[in-house]
Amino acid sequence: MRGLIAFVIVTAFVATLVAQVASRSASPIVSQATASSPTSETGDGNRVAELKATNSRQFANGDGSIALDREADGHFYADVRINGNQVHMLIDTGASGIALSRDDARTAGLATSIAMNDVVGEGADGEVKGEFVQLDRVELGPLSASGLEAVVLNSGQQSLLGQSFLSKYSSVQIEGDRMVLR
Repeated sequence: MRGLIAFVIVTAFVATLVAQVASRSASPIVSQATASSPTSETGDGNRVAELKATNSRQFANGDGSIALDREADGHFYADVRINGNQVHMLIDTGASGIALSRDDARTAGLATSIAMNDVVGEGADGEVKGEFVQLDRVELGPLSASGLEAVVLNSGQQSLLGQSFLSKYSSVQIEGDRMVLR
């Protein structure tokens, strides 16, 4: 069962990265900082860093719902508190669980091994390595959940918030360029 969950998470992660690459290559506007400064990071890393640096527009309504605006790359992001620490995550309704980047796992206070050699799934490029972890608390808006399992990926920079948490809301709706979690 763990393998199946990991496979779904990794598949969603790979699909998200492919979508980000596609949306970036379709965009005719290239930021001057990205175009002119040499870096050892890949284009995907720069784009993820740009998205993390911007504050996602996230609104709490009086009825306890959360509204998220679609970002320029076509995805929805939220600032989620994991173990009391803020992590900027991509909302992935197609992922069954939560996947954290190594950096975001550190931000959330999670200890992982240096090597992270466990195979947690299979991706387009073969085995995906990482570690399974237990999250003390995950919070978004008025909703919180304790004891959720997640996977910390050995590679990748964008953390994903999937159904293991989203299913705690009574509904997740996309209305135009806004996602509403009730």
